[in-house]
Amino acid sequence: MKAVVCTDGRLTVEDLPAPSPARGQLLLNVTRTGICGSDLHARHHADTVAELAEKAGYPDFMRMNQGVVLGHEFVGTVAEYGPGCRKRWPVGTRIVALPTIKVGSEPQLVGLSERAPGSYAEQVLVQESMAMEVPSTLSDEEAALTEPMAVAWHAVRRAEVGRGQTAIVIGCGPIGLAVIAMLRASGVKRIVASDFSPGRRELAKKMGAHVVVDPRVEQPWDAYKPGRNELRSVSDLLDLGVTTMNKLRLVPGPVPWWHVFRLAEKFGETPAGPVVFECVGIPGMIDQLVTAAPLRSRVVVVGVCMEPDTFMPAMAGNKEIDLRFVFGYDPGEFHDTLQMMASGKVDVKPLITGTVGLDGVSTAFDALGDPEIHAKILIDPSSTVTEP
Repeated sequence: MKAVVCTDGRLTVEDLPAPSPARGQLLLNVTRTGICGSDLHARHHADTVAELAEKAGYPDFMRMNQGVVLGHEFVGTVAEYGPGCRKRWPVGTRIVALPTIKVGSEPQLVGLSERAPGSYAEQVLVQESMAMEVPSTLSDEEAALTEPMAVAWHAVRRAEVGRGQTAIVIGCGPIGLAVIAMLRASGVKRIVASDFSPGRRELAKKMGAHVVVDPRVEQPWDAYKPGRNELRSVSDLLDLGVTTMNKLRLVPGPVPWWHVFRLAEKFGETPAGPVVFECVGIPGMIDQLVTAAPLRSRVVVVGVCMEPDTFMPAMAGNKEIDLRFVFGYDPGEFHDTLQMMASGKVDVKPLITGTVGLDGVSTAFDALGDPEIHAKILIDPSSTVTEP
């Protein structure tokens, strides 16, 4: 089969032996696969990521000198079952799958490990138990985005945006745009998106942002009217405390004022800031957000920064900033995402800005460096197109 192999930063189309499914595995004929930001990063910085992954407990992340078939966002059709499978779907059925597979007794990340070739190829192996049938309402192009949209859904679920809270998305690259879509699908009423790129700001509107700002002109926390429980500064909190106590001390009755305070906490009536999604992933962003975000903001770090970074803990403490870091998704979230897309609750079509064949992958990688032109480029292994 033909596949795109990454070695020492070079992307070459090669003829490789056709994969054969082992026990519990399913062979797919790939119809579409997405180019992920992690693929772009791994092309030139795989060794750095591999060292971090090994410290986290995964020793098999790809290395620069290895020949690796990238690709972990994909849809394909059932071609063949390995031994021990339940054969849930007829040959030809459209399938998406979580990109984790057992090689021997060890789990491997499909498309990010030499031991688990990915979907920049005509065929890819998946674990049957991790596979899901694609609903008929979804095109191949849409279905290929199940994996990155599941990443965004996991981030939104972990963020726990409360009733009446504002969500602010910093950075409108593919993952930021996906977060916006999932916030809108989850019913958040105020979504603010911030990006320097006019093209990405326009896409943010299409994906569901209510307010879009250019941070050179306006800060995102100044672009909307705060909710009734949202404070902007420590001074606002102190003033609220005095004002509230003045009122509570005047209220007669058998219920002590401190019980009223606890009831307010129980019903979510205590002051809280917005939920801020950091979707940039460069050094300095966390410090900027800790310093600039309103009091009691929750900062959800979705962007992947691969360099050491610093922020001022005292500033985060004084403002009671809540930091949460997110990564990946679980099978339930993957399934949820597929169903939300199939039902029309989430529309991913605006994200797709180009498609190439295997011979166009290297050109597509270069094109993704310009945020004004492309968001998500897909690969169609049957296509001869070389320019996205």
